[in-house]
Amino acid sequence: MEPSFWHNRWQTNQTGWHERDVNPLLIAHFPSLNVPPGGRVFVPLCGMSLDLGWFLSRGYAVAGAELSELAVTQLFAELGMETTISEVGKHKLFRGEKIDIFVGNLFDLSREVLRPVDAVYDRAALVALPEILRVQYTTHLKSLTASAPQLVIGYEYDQTIVPGPPFSVTPDELHRHYSDSYTLTPLTRLDVPGGLKGKCPATEHVWRLNK
Repeated sequence: MEPSFWHNRWQTNQTGWHERDVNPLLIAHFPSLNVPPGGRVFVPLCGMSLDLGWFLSRGYAVAGAELSELAVTQLFAELGMETTISEVGKHKLFRGEKIDIFVGNLFDLSREVLRPVDAVYDRAALVALPEILRVQYTTHLKSLTASAPQLVIGYEYDQTIVPGPPFSVTPDELHRHYSDSYTLTPLTRLDVPGGLKGKCPATEHVWRLNK
């Protein structure tokens, strides 16, 4: 999946994955990670998610990675926050109060540039990638964050009926990616109202990943 696919989706406002409210599963389950007050949360492929504002409102610091500069510009407009912009490594860094967003290819982001994080919130990254890239992504994410605890939200459905994204990620696949570094705990499973894109039944699942 080429970067141009996602740039085109943002430029043409085809952003069906963007939620207009804070994700209720985040509100319900993020406390189970026991992130220390003021801790720094990494959100890969963050887009302009309102979830980032929720983290800030709860006193957390946020680091995000996003391919689309347009999405990041819209994010800071939504937050009503002034930014400074600089070049850091292969990324453009948008920095606001307690928030750093790295614009560029996630796979080019290094641990040294990102700096330490206390947790990872993955609602839209793993499911955005085809299977061949999910292997690369999960390996990179573990190295990038020193296997920080994660809250992962994903979908499971019949991939032969509906092509992604979002892609279906089964519990077995999640274990293949992460069981070498984490204990995986299923937190909840919910039926997706109307199914995925109205075409097939789907479930949304939430996992806590701890060392």
